Amino acid sequence: MSGAERILVVDDEPGIRQVVRIALESAGYKVFTLPSGEKVVETVENEKIDVVILDLGLPGIDGLTLTRSLKEHSNVGVLILSGRGETTEKIIGLEIGADDYVAKPFEPRELLARTRSVLRRLKSAPKPEKPVKGVYLFGDWKLDLQTRSVTSPGGNTVSMSSGEFTLLVAFLEHPNRVLSRDQLMDYTHSADTPAFDRSVDVQIARLRKKIEPDSKSPQMIKTIRNAGYMFTAEVEHG
Repeated sequence: MSGAERILVVDDEPGIRQVVRIALESAGYKVFTLPSGEKVVETVENEKIDVVILDLGLPGIDGLTLTRSLKEHSNVGVLILSGRGETTEKIIGLEIGADDYVAKPFEPRELLARTRSVLRRLKSAPKPEKPVKGVYLFGDWKLDLQTRSVTSPGGNTVSMSSGEFTLLVAFLEHPNRVLSRDQLMDYTHSADTPAFDRSVDVQIARLRKKIEPDSKSPQMIKTIRNAGYMFTAEVEHG
């Protein structure tokens, strides 16, 4: 593999930084480390970092705040390190854009494999394109690309995260087609949404709760066993 990839490890435990550094450097990566989140954004920009391996339980600026900031202002990959008691924070991290996570304690080989996977996804992700201005109608719902708004049949604006909105657009652009998790990651990742298969399931569950009359018996976003998901509502694009 190429030795050009640059990884930033952010953890307040020196032992973990050392273990991760050794594992990554042995695989040929250029590794930088920080004990806190204070200089993360600056380091990502100055050192042209490809992936940040980020502990959630950092002193000062927490890992979730950093994840959100990194995903809003850069194309860097983010791999979260989470403790056993941080399940909720881990899910939130995926929802706001983290590409993967590894639970502590971890095997260095697993962390290395997941880092490689994040790098592959970043390289294969389509380049961001400017969204086409227009309106999608599905059932009695309306999605406006220009205003990035979703309106319910009752005329109410439904609040959606960036990830949920982008995922819905992907479905509306490919109605009545089975989309695998990998395809959904490709369609959405260029817009700074999670590129991690388990986070796709989380996003879909949240999206169903917002647009389905009964999220436990979805009528628009169907699960296709062993294949992925299909958006079955009739879609008009104006």
